[in-house]
Amino acid sequence: MKFRSLHDRVVIRRAEGDVKSKGGIIIPDAAKEKPQQGEVIAVGPGLRDNSGNLVPLDVKVGDLILFGKWSGTEVTIDGETLLIMKETDIMGIVEKTEEAADKAA
Repeated sequence: MKFRSLHDRVVIRRAEGDVKSKGGIIIPDAAKEKPQQGEVIAVGPGLRDNSGNLVPLDVKVGDLILFGKWSGTEVTIDGETLLIMKETDIMGIVEKTEEAADKAA
């Protein structure tokens, strides 16, 4: 199925949550807290201002973003659970720095 967002709606794939705690304890699915970070997989064209001009969104497909704990609506498309939310529910875009990349390697 193909899905296209409308207006200022953004479709997000939630990041995977931690399976283990920092102490090494395995966390069961029922006790896991859902991550507040995800990848943008689709964006709408934007909203129109009072003059009728289209104002494009600040986020784009592939951006890693942070959003509120209760933001968005969960939907299932092709067996995958995704979030659909307005751009205003997004708190920011996570930009990877060279320093963070060095720590991951």
